[in-house]
Amino acid sequence: MRFSYAMLPDYPLTESLDSIRLADELGFHACYAADETWHKDLWLLFAAAAGQTTRIRLGPSVSPVTLREPTLIAQALATLDELSGGRAEGVLSSGNFGLLAQYRLDWTRTRPLSRVKEALHVVRTLLDEGTITYDGEFFSYDGLFTFARPVQDRLPLKLGAMRGPRSFEAAGELSDGCHHALSYTREAYEYAVRHIRAGAERAGRDWRELDIGAWVVFATGPDSAAAKDAARSMVGIYASSMPEEQLRRNGVDPGELKPVVDAIAAGDLARGIELTTPEVAERLSVAGTPEECRDKIRREIEPTGVNHVICALTDRALVRAFTGRDLPGVADVDTQLRLVGEHLMPAFA
Repeated sequence: MRFSYAMLPDYPLTESLDSIRLADELGFHACYAADETWHKDLWLLFAAAAGQTTRIRLGPSVSPVTLREPTLIAQALATLDELSGGRAEGVLSSGNFGLLAQYRLDWTRTRPLSRVKEALHVVRTLLDEGTITYDGEFFSYDGLFTFARPVQDRLPLKLGAMRGPRSFEAAGELSDGCHHALSYTREAYEYAVRHIRAGAERAGRDWRELDIGAWVVFATGPDSAAAKDAARSMVGIYASSMPEEQLRRNGVDPGELKPVVDAIAAGDLARGIELTTPEVAERLSVAGTPEECRDKIRREIEPTGVNHVICALTDRALVRAFTGRDLPGVADVDTQLRLVGEHLMPAFA
């Protein structure tokens, strides 16, 4: 089982670079960030980090093909790959539906899966061949070329998926893996892996060679209650993007969460947090002491075939930035990285 650090680039950039260097020293597989307008630009941040690290892989999880043109994703990935000496990888998706709404884009009218599959073909082609002529439904090119060339023989490209089953099957059939965000139960991951495997086998591929990642809201520290309270502060914000089917696979009745989602959609984060019960927060996060986090991963995630845990670390600064709540007992990002490196990574080596 590999462990990676998923960051939101909302900290001072010098602090983010320090944390990426620490994750590199601790042996984390990768550092990922969301390619979203809400945050600081991950491409510039990772370009700087590439020259300050030696092993850790870098890239978006996820980059939205609805907002960022696929050939520009390929150009950026190839450039980052050269800067990092062959350590770039990317995860593509249709994008965060909440962000798309702020662009006045109705995701239901974008044919999201068809668009993502076509974009995957475009990015893969330009990375592998350096040129593309293509007449697609969403993207078309006539002899487009780039001097941005990756160092790796095959730069990994994966898909982000949440709803399924077709998105999971597409990831298994067409890409190098799947990052499944915001699931926490064995039922949810067994569902995802079953469909990833079906897609892979349809293409004659070995599903066990794919990167199957669990992207989870994560908070740990010596104070279990403080870590769980930090996760609770963020659960509603993240859960508002979860499809109803996914909520049910995680043991949550969508009706139970609707008041939380409505409050957050109206901009009342304080009310949304207040309405997020500790029971729901515990179901929709991996949080607590390192031992509690280890036990949940071992119980709910490891047995399903998932081979990669992507920890979206939640600390005091992030909670304060998003919600205005100050939680002084919560471990900071670097402390949490060290705890994962000392307690969780050896347990799943």
